[in-house]
Amino acid sequence: MARPTANEIELPLFASQLRKFLTVSELNERIKGTLESRLDGLWVQGEISNFRMPPSGHFYFTLKDDKSQISAVMFRRQGGMLRFTPDNGMAMLCFGRVSVYTVRGDLQLYVDDMEPQGQGALALAFEQLKKKLAAEGLFGNARKRELPFLPHCIGIVTSGKGAALQDILRIIGDRYPDRRIVVCPVKVQGDGAAREIAEAIFALNQVAAVEVIIAGRGGGSLEDLWAFNEEIVARAIFASHVPVVSAVGHEIDFTIADFVADARAPTPTAAAEMVMPRKRELLEEIENLHSRLAGGMEFKLEHLRDTFQRLVKRLADPGRKLRENQQRVDELSIDLLRRFQDRVRQSKDLLAERAGRLGALSPLAVLDRGYSIAHKLPEELIVRSSAQLKLGDLLRVSLAQGKAICRVEEKE
Repeated sequence: MARPTANEIELPLFASQLRKFLTVSELNERIKGTLESRLDGLWVQGEISNFRMPPSGHFYFTLKDDKSQISAVMFRRQGGMLRFTPDNGMAMLCFGRVSVYTVRGDLQLYVDDMEPQGQGALALAFEQLKKKLAAEGLFGNARKRELPFLPHCIGIVTSGKGAALQDILRIIGDRYPDRRIVVCPVKVQGDGAAREIAEAIFALNQVAAVEVIIAGRGGGSLEDLWAFNEEIVARAIFASHVPVVSAVGHEIDFTIADFVADARAPTPTAAAEMVMPRKRELLEEIENLHSRLAGGMEFKLEHLRDTFQRLVKRLADPGRKLRENQQRVDELSIDLLRRFQDRVRQSKDLLAERAGRLGALSPLAVLDRGYSIAHKLPEELIVRSSAQLKLGDLLRVSLAQGKAICRVEEKE
């Protein structure tokens, strides 16, 4: 009897029956096949957490609700087709299949597409890009430039077959037929449209004569207008050294291009009117400015006239004012002289008083009462005690009247 193979084990109770076993890889493959056949093409609702995107470009995250969670992956090819960037905390509807990552036996949701809950994907992508570019300063008013006045050369970026181009050409041609127009026809919707628009703006910047660029299209749905919400178009407008007018025919809603452009027009027709105003409108504006200037000058003259009249009244008799000032000077002079004399008299009295006090303290006053002062020569020391003297010393004696030189013959 042949020996059982490695994949066959003889049952102890039923020797005639053989039991087969599976390897782990085979088991995982069977589970994978079963899951994919039964759980394919599903929409799963949940909240994203633990989102990460390694250098490979794949999206790895957890999709969870309040009771459970499942690991999920969205490969780069599918993720690159999204208009927005997933992030933690977003409530999503994910479309895909449930399968097993056989290497580790992990159950995963393989996502082919996803949509935000409560907010369309395009709306979310719009808000994300708007926030990003605003933080970088692309929308700042400080960098926006004034449009040139009556430019001689206008660049246009729009569809070569659309009504928008014809409207712009008609407005400019009717008002200023001598103006030069450079048209860069591009796709304005669909795949590749944003890149064509950006390249056209760059190309017109290389044309030295172009003074202003009108970039736009006629109206349409959000999807139709989406090329003007692409980051590549926004950065092309920001990098343009020629002022750009955004002219997307959507009247109320704004595109990203509107925020970045130097000026925004609600329609292509309005953009042409903005760049090339009617001569009649310019004349009306000149007339209005003339009227305002004339009115301002008249008001200023009237104000100066009133001021002059007031000054004339105040200067009706300039001699009177001069005489009043002369009289005031005389009064001040008399008062100053009186104050000076009083101050001199007070100083004299004070000086006499202090002189008397000093005189009373003077040693010369003592001499008048019969006293004398002896100075030892040659030191000129005042002698206060006989101990300072020795026989033969010379003394100069100061009297009330005159002096005498004496020699010490004897001391007591």
